[in-house]
Amino acid sequence: MLRPLQQVILARGDEVSWFLEGKEVDGAFLKPSETQLLSIGDVKAWQPDAVFVPGNVVPSFIPGVKVGVFHGFNAGKMNRKGREDHFEIRDCFDLYCTQGPATTLPFIRLAKKFGTFKVAETGWPTLDPMFTDNVDNPYKRDGDNRPTVLFCSTFSRSLSCAPVVFEQIKAMSQQGNWRWLVQFHPKMSTEIVERYKSLQNENLTFVETDNVLPLLQAADVMLCDTSSILIMFLLQRKPVVTFNNHTHRTHLVNVELLEDIQPALEKVLTRPPELMAEIEQYCDEIHPYRDGHSSERVLAATDKLIENGIADLKPKPLNLIRHLKMRRKLGYWKW
Repeated sequence: MLRPLQQVILARGDEVSWFLEGKEVDGAFLKPSETQLLSIGDVKAWQPDAVFVPGNVVPSFIPGVKVGVFHGFNAGKMNRKGREDHFEIRDCFDLYCTQGPATTLPFIRLAKKFGTFKVAETGWPTLDPMFTDNVDNPYKRDGDNRPTVLFCSTFSRSLSCAPVVFEQIKAMSQQGNWRWLVQFHPKMSTEIVERYKSLQNENLTFVETDNVLPLLQAADVMLCDTSSILIMFLLQRKPVVTFNNHTHRTHLVNVELLEDIQPALEKVLTRPPELMAEIEQYCDEIHPYRDGHSSERVLAATDKLIENGIADLKPKPLNLIRHLKMRRKLGYWKW
């Protein structure tokens, strides 16, 4: 997720180190050339100028300006306080680098209200490689001109369509008129994963990867449910068919009956002008940038913050309970 940002930092002669926290982050995915700091003590000794966080919180006792770059798009999820979680201010960041007007404007209002952070609209660095040509895309098949359908599904049992559409996808993949790629969230149940792996044939490939961007580039259309990956796919100005998506947004083609899936896919593959116009408008609201240079904009905004300092920002609330919880979680008690 942060590698495009790392690439730009290294290209300009600066240094990067990684600190991984939590059981869901696997250090085995780091490359031999990437430096990992194993403790908060190591981080403090390294003295970073800036800390880029794709999560919700970061400890105040880590040095450097704290930059929030988000781990996805606003999915409208509500937290326990009844507020949209994407816009919850947790008194951790000095700068939020937003993805587009749909998130920039709310954060600007919050910045005026709290006065403890700045906002810069930069686009999402994670997507930079998606907007550049990938000549070695492993999911494109030379000489196969059939349309490619990418099926993705969320892991949530209450929202996932994977168990429901299994037989339908099996039947469609056996027809051979389309090429199918199937990829699930890493938390998807093993049982569902194994069922779909059993479908693999010359028309359907099940993919396990930590980098979905080449998959998104390789497909012509997506079949999905409520997974936020559909937003990333839409940003390529490609259509998405959803099954039982309850948002009823006009940039999606939603179906509720199994027998309607194939006709819907056939329809969107023709790229109806009215649908494509809705997709274009939606993309302009959430992420208008398609130049692949969001990482550069994030670094420019960070450099500006470092250069100008944060003296004009109000002190952040102490929020002792949250920071004590972070200290306990990280096992760090030095002051």
